Amino acid sequence: MKSGAAWLVSATQAQIDEFLTGLSDHALAALPWIFEFWAMPHQLPPEGAWRTWLIMGGRGAGKTRAGAEWVRSIVEGLRPDDPGKARRVALVGETQDQVREVMIFGDSGLLACSPPDRRPSWNATRRMLIWPNGAEAQVFSAHDPDSLRGPQFDAAWVDELAKWKKAEDTWDMLQFALRLGENPQQVVTTTPQNVAVLKAIMRNPSTVMTHAPTEANRAYLAQTFLDEVYRRYGNDIRGAQELEGRLIEDVDGALWTMAMLDKARGPKPERVNRVVVAIDPPVSGKENADECGIVVFGAITEGSPQSWKGVVLEDASVRGSATDWSRAAIAAFHRHGADRLVAEVNQGGELVAEMLRQVDPLVPLKCFHANKGKTARAEPVAALYEQGRITHLPGLQKLEEQMCQMSRHSYMGKGSPDRVDALVWAVSEALLEPARRQIGDPRVRSLY
Repeated sequence: MKSGAAWLVSATQAQIDEFLTGLSDHALAALPWIFEFWAMPHQLPPEGAWRTWLIMGGRGAGKTRAGAEWVRSIVEGLRPDDPGKARRVALVGETQDQVREVMIFGDSGLLACSPPDRRPSWNATRRMLIWPNGAEAQVFSAHDPDSLRGPQFDAAWVDELAKWKKAEDTWDMLQFALRLGENPQQVVTTTPQNVAVLKAIMRNPSTVMTHAPTEANRAYLAQTFLDEVYRRYGNDIRGAQELEGRLIEDVDGALWTMAMLDKARGPKPERVNRVVVAIDPPVSGKENADECGIVVFGAITEGSPQSWKGVVLEDASVRGSATDWSRAAIAAFHRHGADRLVAEVNQGGELVAEMLRQVDPLVPLKCFHANKGKTARAEPVAALYEQGRITHLPGLQKLEEQMCQMSRHSYMGKGSPDRVDALVWAVSEALLEPARRQIGDPRVRSLY
């Protein structure tokens, strides 16, 4: 269903003129303040009985405006002095300053969203907004959960809960305070982070959710901002969270975590000593088969093996026929001036080598059979990440998402971890195996 704003963008000038001419003077004056006309779908409250409306979105996706307009909708009556559905609202942010500067006085805050005859007044002494009809909204900081002991409310707006230091305590205190009226409700507007309190809210059956990426609100964002953030973060796991508004969870016993991968980010080194392209072919060579994992890895093997490092240069994984992934792998090999192509042949046998040789008969190719499980193969590679010896360049979002789903027990994601398998083979061939051969240390375990 299109919003009024979307309709205006696609309508002809004649249609717009007809629409505006048909409005009375009062309706025309009120139109800028009718949020239902301008809102995007994720900014409108879901239907049905719910206690918590969770709005998760990327940076600049319009979450603050949605929260402010929801508060307006429940405190305002038909006329300025008429009561609304709620009279006592809690406004909770990370700090009181952030509540005041973002939720109240911000460009999308309560004062900016309110029409002149219904605009609340700010009482700085009481840290409170007061509407013409007597409704009140009180400010609270997540740094002081106990400040929510005593007061009681029939509604609450919670902003950026996922980054609060005392999120769980503050959330719990708010639930005890939200006890007035027949159906006290709360809205949470946040960019997701992998924190327990947010995941608990998502699992609660009384929670409803809407979601939108940063891109959804592009009409109200600077194009230079969009170009820059999507260029820098659009293809890594942080971008999935900060721009797409998707929650990326660390699984129990994860071999890699978001925090670990954040620390791995760095610039491309000036030079690498050896580049390996690794392939993890799908079981089937058909076009609708699983993805073929293709990862390019550069090794820096100067000094003793204990100081060797590496960098993931590219995730070139593709979905397609055997011809498609063979061409993609060979193209990655030449694009990076690689020294060797390695491929697992458990599934495809000699066909894998045959397909690659058809594309480039002279490519230096090493084929191998895996005789250990995926987790056993991945653990020594994860250890290198823990030691800070592997760097990630931009553009590895899908690989990183798979990595965060790999636990010490099994792969917890959907499908097969083809990208992770390819990464493991590449790091093994470029770093672990040469180190094992040179120092003969049994702790540098062979993956073969």
